[in-house]
Amino acid sequence: METKDVLCKLRRARNMTQGELAEKLFVTRQAVSRWENGETTPGPDTLKALSRLFDVSVNTLLGAPRKLFCQCCGMPLEDGLFSRETDGSINEDYCRWCYADGKFAYNTQEELLDFLERHMAAPGQPPEQVRAFYAQFLPLLKRWGGDGGLQK
Repeated sequence: METKDVLCKLRRARNMTQGELAEKLFVTRQAVSRWENGETTPGPDTLKALSRLFDVSVNTLLGAPRKLFCQCCGMPLEDGLFSRETDGSINEDYCRWCYADGKFAYNTQEELLDFLERHMAAPGQPPEQVRAFYAQFLPLLKRWGGDGGLQK
């Protein structure tokens, strides 16, 4: 889906007119119209404001061109699962369980491995196997010094 379609869909889902959206963003109604017609695309600051207003990621506003994963635990990220900064803006690098209000929930890989071992074990996947898997996987993520190579 293109940005113009995403914006129109989000605005209509909230029963907002173009004028009402424009007021909230301190832009003209014509600017909103141009975005929804595909003539222009909102700039970076406006995309961030739209992200906060609609509670979706900038990635979603841009038509979700890439799949995102938490760069702490590796969980696939979708709208509603992203973390937030202290100012309320969405942080697209981390899930809301690993990072919130500018702070990480896990300060070491060992802390996260202990949590994952307890909560991700299942029949056919004993805790020690879960721990071994994540012990190899976590170092690939940005939080733990990797390059975050999971993002596509």
